[in-house]
Amino acid sequence: MSFAEDASRPSPAAQGAPKLRLVTPQTEEASLWASFAGASDASEFCTAWLAIQCRTVPDAVSGLLLLQEGRARFTPAAIWPDRARDVTHLARTAQQALAEKRGIVAAGRDGASEVAYPLELDGQVHGAVVLELRATGAALQAALRQLHWGAGWLETLFRRRRAGEDAEQLRRTALALDVVAVAGEHPRLHAAAVAVATDLATRLECRRVCLGLAKRRGAKLVAISHAAWFEQKAQTVAAIESAMEEALDQDVPVLVPALPETSRRISLAAAELGRLSGANAVATVPLTSGSRTVGVLTFEREGAPFDASTLRLLEAVGHALGPIVAAKADSEKLVTGRIVTALGDGLRAVFGPRRPALKLAVAAAIGATAWLAVATGEFRVAARAAIEGSIQRAAVAPFEGFVATAPARAGDVVEEGQLLATLDDRELALEAARWRAERDQQQLRYQEALGRQDRAQARMLAAQVRQTEAQLALVEGKLERARIRAPFRGVVVSGDLSQQLGAPVETGRVLFEVAPLEGFRVVLRVDERDMRYVTEGQGGRLVLTGLSGQSFPVRVTKVTPVANTQDGRNVFRVEATVTDPDARLRPGMEGVAKLSVDDQPLAWIWTRSLVDWARMSLWTWLP
Repeated sequence: MSFAEDASRPSPAAQGAPKLRLVTPQTEEASLWASFAGASDASEFCTAWLAIQCRTVPDAVSGLLLLQEGRARFTPAAIWPDRARDVTHLARTAQQALAEKRGIVAAGRDGASEVAYPLELDGQVHGAVVLELRATGAALQAALRQLHWGAGWLETLFRRRRAGEDAEQLRRTALALDVVAVAGEHPRLHAAAVAVATDLATRLECRRVCLGLAKRRGAKLVAISHAAWFEQKAQTVAAIESAMEEALDQDVPVLVPALPETSRRISLAAAELGRLSGANAVATVPLTSGSRTVGVLTFEREGAPFDASTLRLLEAVGHALGPIVAAKADSEKLVTGRIVTALGDGLRAVFGPRRPALKLAVAAAIGATAWLAVATGEFRVAARAAIEGSIQRAAVAPFEGFVATAPARAGDVVEEGQLLATLDDRELALEAARWRAERDQQQLRYQEALGRQDRAQARMLAAQVRQTEAQLALVEGKLERARIRAPFRGVVVSGDLSQQLGAPVETGRVLFEVAPLEGFRVVLRVDERDMRYVTEGQGGRLVLTGLSGQSFPVRVTKVTPVANTQDGRNVFRVEATVTDPDARLRPGMEGVAKLSVDDQPLAWIWTRSLVDWARMSLWTWLP
């Protein structure tokens, strides 16, 4: 065989070897587009997108795509040409693009250039892409434009991710609202708890769902799904309550098997519950109402374990159901339980980390109470007071008649003998004239009898003259008393007839009261509860309504042991004198007087009325 024939014959190894396909740039680009179009997850989508961008931009050396994970953390979603390549030097340019929210062209290492562009959607930055190029000038601007146009493809990923999150949030919200509606259909806590547990077991395909309340010493099981009652001392019940207490102590959800985010949480009791019940998965989620944990939900499954999406769903149910459970539990508490709860809330507010204003108020109240416990002050008895004259004269109607004039009225200062009022005296004047005429006639007849020396007739006529003169004197006295005058210099305390001219008056009716301008006395109306502190000679101060800017010293002169009823209360009349009178004082002025007793604790002074009332109430009601 010739060499040529032997060379043209395929070797045995070549006959059995697979055929190799020649890879060209066109086939590789088509493969990238196929991977991009048919990406099954976000990682494959981002890797294909970054590879297309780097192949489209000439002279691209490496590329980095950063996407937001969580609230403020950006992590690599794709690296070109492979994941093992070190692209940490591109992070600085990416950070600048994220901070400034615009395209960045910067110098890289070894003479290369770096082009970065932020990825935004609806004004929110979701990430950034950075390319390392061996190019300068117009090629860099072209690369930046390519990234700008290529960023539009990632909007699909962002919108798909947002739509998925919205749908998941909507599903959680709908389920939470349905559970709240189920709980609201039952007024009693036990019935609502059984209905909620049964509904959740059905919806989440759980073997058993339990609801418990948080107590000071642990958890208390209230309801089990598909069961109207249960044995409190059963082993399973104890295991369920232990799992609930485990979640309460940590105040976080506990899962078996654990997720990466729950792997550091203690789950021994939950694992023991799963072992006893034969469940493959156990989840314990606290029920919260505001800042406190009010209960626990325990879920047991025999099928698939609880994933992260289901955990968020259970947490949403716990947040929505917590206030309903707390309200129903509080409504069924006895009075003592409500008092204990209120005290606990108050202590948490005072000694907890929040509510600084309340803490300051409590500290101020404690300081004020401590000050009141040791501080003393002057104890004084307060009473309504009025000024009267030391003597008071009444001007009365001397006979029945009609008011003719009334030049004086209450408040006027009058002199002794000054006319206060006059009564109609026309009838008296006529009667006086009649008696004078009759007296004159009798005197004339008396003179004639003396001229005739008729002594008997003269004596009889003399007696008639004296009788007539007595009647005349009586009428003239009435005429004089018809003019009512002031008995002394003073002030008219009461009486005003200026609006009653022509009105009839009866004999003895008090028309005016006049008090002197000097020599006052103060009349105090002391409550019966304070009479034990009032003695003769006791001093005090008086403040009048009309002279509120000045106080006057007073001293008790007389304590009357007779009570009067005023405004539905028993008061005693106590008389006092103003030791330093003032020219502005007038009888009839009213105000408040305070009599000094002695020094007493301020707390006793301000609470003595309440203590007296409490003592009388206890004495009245106690047997």
